[in-house]
Amino acid sequence: MKLTKLFSLFFSIMLSMSVFAQLSEQHYRIYSVKLAKEVTIDEIVNDMKTHDVVFFGEEHNDSVTHYLEALLLEKLFSTYGSNITLSMEMFDRDVQTVMDEYLMGSIREKNFKKDARVWSNYINYRPMVEFAKSNKLNVVCANAAGRYSNLAARMGQKGLMELPDASKAFFAPLPYDTASGKYYEKLVELTNHDPSTVSDTAKKVTAPAAMGGFNLIMGQSLWDATMAYSIASYLKKNKKQKVMQVNGRFHSDEKFAAVTQLNNYNPKLKSLVISSTSDLSFPVIDWSQYTNLGDYIIVTDPSIPKTYEE
Repeated sequence: MKLTKLFSLFFSIMLSMSVFAQLSEQHYRIYSVKLAKEVTIDEIVNDMKTHDVVFFGEEHNDSVTHYLEALLLEKLFSTYGSNITLSMEMFDRDVQTVMDEYLMGSIREKNFKKDARVWSNYINYRPMVEFAKSNKLNVVCANAAGRYSNLAARMGQKGLMELPDASKAFFAPLPYDTASGKYYEKLVELTNHDPSTVSDTAKKVTAPAAMGGFNLIMGQSLWDATMAYSIASYLKKNKKQKVMQVNGRFHSDEKFAAVTQLNNYNPKLKSLVISSTSDLSFPVIDWSQYTNLGDYIIVTDPSIPKTYEE
């Protein structure tokens, strides 16, 4: 069994390295909604001169997107130097100390990966973490651990309020705002259920959707709020920094979710949103179907192998 796992890991690493090595501008297109035309990644870098945060919304298994995330981080560093900070959905707030220990070179990678509970496809995010480590950049572990989102989904914010004070440092302050409007409707559609009649929200909007006793919207909103709170808190302490936030695109598309939550925490912060996806029509793309998703739309080449199959 161990040999099988080792072979699988080795194959995944070699595939990832092989795919990254062959990628270039011919494998993606970037569209600026503001300029209404295709642009290069340098346009995003230049645009960050007047913005504080860029949300890079990804599809987790898109090889080209992972390549572009690493490339954008490098280019941002080349332009803004140590004023760039990486923030990631892929790490939870309760492992921030582990991340800091690794970035400063105090602990080995194998201990970091175990104690930081890295995702199974960490090989895709490793280039960014290693770049941050090599260039002494901060990495914000932005998310709420799954145990907390699960508790919120089962018992609402009341369940979170009953936790010890020490636990509450690892997610957004209570009460946190929950999904509303069009984003709420998107989440309801995901559940294939009608909204329940139970309300648990800071703004008293219509009630979140439930699957049996499991409240998807309450749990999802905790993730969104926590990521936004992590960014806002970091920038409050580090006012000259610019943040590149990496997350699944559902958390930032249409400037909903984490983007809306960030605006709630600090409306003065200016954000850019990138939405990245793949399209079978590539490289001839109907951009009009994507322009509502963000400030920059990235469409990647579907012929490039995914990092894993969903």
